[in-house]
Amino acid sequence: MTRSSAKAVAGFPEPAWKNLCEDKKEIAEAKRHWLRIVGEMRDRETLAEANGHSVQRLVLAYLNYDRAAAKVATMGVVDEPAEDNPRAIARLSIYFKVMSEAEKTAERLEAQLGLSPQRRSKVGKVIKKRERSAGADAFLGPKG
Repeated sequence: MTRSSAKAVAGFPEPAWKNLCEDKKEIAEAKRHWLRIVGEMRDRETLAEANGHSVQRLVLAYLNYDRAAAKVATMGVVDEPAEDNPRAIARLSIYFKVMSEAEKTAERLEAQLGLSPQRRSKVGKVIKKRERSAGADAFLGPKG
């Protein structure tokens, strides 16, 4: 995963969106999605660095869905057949197929990360490692 030092939430580094997105508007949208997802996971105590790439893929799935949805809105769900070919038939738009795949990917990743309402109770909290120390440790010094 490509990292950027621009922002980190609870020690969780933000990906370098400029390497993954097409323009400034899309970079801003990716950052908004990332902050929303990471913030929700932090609040639920399910945020772990091991989830970093899954969060990045979820944000990219959202962006792909939005791109494809914009194309479907302007071009339609069905691609018309070529007029110069009498055997050509109307076909389902490739953008509609991309939209469908991005939706499936997003749903799967949301479930894995515990973001969908049905899966929230099935995702366990991240156990934070705590160092135990006793009062005598300061007196006795480090182990070893």
